Amino acid sequence: MLSPDDIDRIIEMAWEDRTPFDAITAQFGLSEQEVIELMRREMKPSSWRMWRARVQGRATKHAARSGVDDHAFKANRQRQISHNGITKRR
Repeated sequence: MLSPDDIDRIIEMAWEDRTPFDAITAQFGLSEQEVIELMRREMKPSSWRMWRARVQGRATKHAARSGVDDHAFKANRQRQISHNGITKRR
């Protein structure tokens, strides 16, 4: 069962263009389809349609098709949220 904070973070990660679904799966154990279902359930219908239109076919949301490095998709708050001890590379 996901906490309200987890749900908020998943939605935030899903809205970020450079955060692949693989990152959400790694952190929360949700598949792409489960993220889509969560977004549909938690968002207003118009917001969900807007998000779905943006994400559909977007290469950056799929790590295998993206040219983005693994560390580039992390939000500024990611270390704070996940308590990751690895410092941000510059």
